[in-house]
Amino acid sequence: MQDVKKGKIRYEDAFKGRRVLITGHTGFKGSWLAIWLNELGAEVLGYSLDPPSSPNNFEASGLSGKINSVHGDINDLTFLKRSFSDFQPEFVFHLAAQPLVRYSYDRPVITFHTNILGTVNMFEAVRSAKSVRVFINVTSDKVYENKEQQQGYKEEDRVGGYDPYSSSKACSEIVTQSYIRSFFLQRENIGIASARSGNIIGGGDWGSDRLLPDCVRALSEGADIIVRNASSVRPWQFVLEPLYGYLLLASKLFQSPHKYTGAWNFGPFDEPYYSVRDIVNSVIDFWGGGGWKDSFSESSGNKYETKLLKLNCGKAYSLLGWRTLLDIDNAVKKAVEWYKTFYDYGVASAGMYDYNVNQIKEYMRLADNS
Repeated sequence: MQDVKKGKIRYEDAFKGRRVLITGHTGFKGSWLAIWLNELGAEVLGYSLDPPSSPNNFEASGLSGKINSVHGDINDLTFLKRSFSDFQPEFVFHLAAQPLVRYSYDRPVITFHTNILGTVNMFEAVRSAKSVRVFINVTSDKVYENKEQQQGYKEEDRVGGYDPYSSSKACSEIVTQSYIRSFFLQRENIGIASARSGNIIGGGDWGSDRLLPDCVRALSEGADIIVRNASSVRPWQFVLEPLYGYLLLASKLFQSPHKYTGAWNFGPFDEPYYSVRDIVNSVIDFWGGGGWKDSFSESSGNKYETKLLKLNCGKAYSLLGWRTLLDIDNAVKKAVEWYKTFYDYGVASAGMYDYNVNQIKEYMRLADNS
């Protein structure tokens, strides 16, 4: 963390009183980021469609009463530009997307349209709003042309994708690089970056076809967890880990736009990588019981998903001073505790905001001492 006495802005102070626009703020990561920025004193505007699931963290935390919120589609360029013009954001975090691999096989047109043309629309809105100093396009760890290799992918490795979701996110990265080179390198006061984060676990996620929500839904109903591809390996991390990276990156981009412009990986740094089976067993242990069964069958029409995916996050470690702070057991424990607390409050409650803030403050203390 940078020291104010040395003329640098600490990330905690970079957003105080600043106008920050977040797309996808009704989603899992977006809602957590909105809460964190609100607590840092930012004036937050969320731009998003309705929450993608019920229940959801946006409603569970009563976030609509804490920040400004606009119901909008990133595919509607006219309304998107108008929202930028009205709010005049200084920081923009783009998280709105079609985020599901398996869904992308069923709805490829929506996936490609939202994740590619939606990114183009965001860049056009940023170009039209001279107030923007920082724009971070949040993509995915799945943007790389995956060769199932043991070594982690670096930011300069080739992008690509097998499934429509991965392909669309790789295209979003290509769009980002094109706009940087074509329009933003000529501007001295704006920094543009893409953030590629590993698989996220944490409280407040009820997305379909996602591991932790599938576990929680089954366990809360006393049913077995249905698991596909139990041996698949992913760069798992707690939800606040990449968000901390985004905030650090945004504060650096604000201070030195061109120095930090580009692509960034955020995932476990030099830590053991875990399989789906490992995560499920850990969730069951912290839940206090339950079971799971493998649904994979070669003849059951399973859609292709990558078996092995690792990231090299040395760039973020060396240039941002960022690395994951929680081991996998603590990440799963905090997530399970969140869900247990939520069900104690009751689905209709909006009492999770303070609980979320407490998890954020605990994480900030951990970051301060790291």
